[in-house]
Amino acid sequence: MVGPPGTGKTMLAKAVATECGTTFFNVSSSTLTSKYRGESEKLVRLLFEMARFYAPTTIFIDEIDSICGRRGTSDEHEASRRVKSELLIQMDGVGGALEGDDPSKMVMVLAATNFPWDIDEALRRRLEKRIYIPLPSAVGRVELLRINLREVDLATDVNLDLIAEKIQGYSGADITNVCRDASMMAMRRRIQGLSPEEIRALSKEELQMPVTMEDFTLTLKKISKSVSAADLEKYDAWMAEFGSV
Repeated sequence: MVGPPGTGKTMLAKAVATECGTTFFNVSSSTLTSKYRGESEKLVRLLFEMARFYAPTTIFIDEIDSICGRRGTSDEHEASRRVKSELLIQMDGVGGALEGDDPSKMVMVLAATNFPWDIDEALRRRLEKRIYIPLPSAVGRVELLRINLREVDLATDVNLDLIAEKIQGYSGADITNVCRDASMMAMRRRIQGLSPEEIRALSKEELQMPVTMEDFTLTLKKISKSVSAADLEKYDAWMAEFGSV
């Protein structure tokens, strides 16, 4: 899964783990790293042996560019190269069930990255499906606003469709930040100018004020989108060359 930060790639992996009913291994670079020589390669081999034993299995490697960047670069360490080589060898024997094997004994490798152009070419070949997870659409932004604001008291003037138009280009994580900040605006207004003792004396009911459209307007002046147009162009160009759905 390829896409800008904050678009929900890791969340999708969690959904896969829940919906598919397979044994799920969540792996990061720290999981496969050891200070002892040769230990990291053994950890990679052990991971895939366990995955085959508990199959059907999903191995999810988040931020895979941190583990399997391009080989042969000047700043590459020998130990890092060995780990990459072992990962590639293990993945070659995992792709699918061989003829005569039980098809239910499948091991699927799922990976996510924000930097697909840094991934080793041999790994890119082994990851057969390369799926782009884009920024949320207009409908998606409205739905994300609803999800984030479901426990927030909203004023009658709040128009989610209008807010969704204003946050075009925002990622899912950006929208969560907008909703969190806007929901705090009412409390900030209520405690403005009060001393710490007066704030502590306020009851819970006094602090529960509805979030208004003005709160969202002020929040959007403070919180900008985190993904640039130039970044999106890089993802589009990479997907046009290497994408596979």
